[in-house]
Amino acid sequence: MPVDTTEIQSWFKKRLPEDWYALAEGFDSEVELLADRDEIVVIGPIKDPEVEKGTDEDAVESARRAAVKEWRHETREKRMEIASEAQDRFGKHVSWGASIGGDRFLFTHISVPSMTRLKITERRVLDTLVDAGVASSRSEALAWCVRYAGKQEEQWLNDLRSAFKSVSEVRSKGPAA
Repeated sequence: MPVDTTEIQSWFKKRLPEDWYALAEGFDSEVELLADRDEIVVIGPIKDPEVEKGTDEDAVESARRAAVKEWRHETREKRMEIASEAQDRFGKHVSWGASIGGDRFLFTHISVPSMTRLKITERRVLDTLVDAGVASSRSEALAWCVRYAGKQEEQWLNDLRSAFKSVSEVRSKGPAA
């Protein structure tokens, strides 16, 4: 079953300092909270640095990266404190990120191994990606395939997650086992 993030969102909403993220209309509209069986990821927008009009894209990108690095450094101690509390409460690793200018930067996120059995035709897909230099290993090729499928079928996956949530809500209203 998918993870219900309602309690997690509420908990983080109460603990995130208001000045951390460039919140326009409050927590729900800007800060993205992702959760699965292993990890909670909190990503919020930070303010774009002020640059002179006409500044080239490389300089803007460099200023944005510096802003993310500064935000990460300034918030580290409090993020670690919040993460420790959340890990104790929810039993999941907490990762952080920031978004700026349409780019997302994740730090300290985990990579969880996932075992699978593949037939030769499926392994050939992975090997083709490795041979073509798209990925450096079958593991990396499989992760690439998952990201690609997620982007291509994002709406369908969102519909599926909503259906799971509806089933979970109906099940919770039913008789106790």
